[in-house]
Amino acid sequence: MGETNDVTALVAEVEEQERELVLTRFTHDDAWQLGCLLVELAVERRLAVTVDVRKGPQQVFHAALEGTTPDNDSWVQRKVRVVERFGASSFLTGLRARAKGQDFNAQHQLPLQEFAAHGGAFPVRVAGVGIVGVVTVSGLPQAEDHALVVEALRIHAAGGA
Repeated sequence: MGETNDVTALVAEVEEQERELVLTRFTHDDAWQLGCLLVELAVERRLAVTVDVRKGPQQVFHAALEGTTPDNDSWVQRKVRVVERFGASSFLTGLRARAKGQDFNAQHQLPLQEFAAHGGAFPVRVAGVGIVGVVTVSGLPQAEDHALVVEALRIHAAGGA
């Protein structure tokens, strides 16, 4: 019972983050600045992560920091596919399946090697437009990947990036 309550509370928290983090615009320059901000945060904290920012289908920013591997690039791709297909963060999508006691990939009959509903990919939404891109971090435990992206989006939305 405790696990279900915890997951349900986390689903509500992440849904609120997605409602909160809606930008007024998202240009190529914004994508670059957001990517640079994520790299700065990761370097300051000595985090081995891969950062990826897309505007539409175009990859505008990509950086793999020391300690990452090509596997992180695979995780980025698989998380991005989840956001693009389901219109929600990869963390939220996985949590929703877990809240129902289901495995995401089995629930949707999707191969794990193509879709990963693990934290780290977050939809970039613009007010009045909808989802215009995806920002992704890979390399930390999934809740930490997600939290780093949320932190950077909050800073960026406040005009700090």
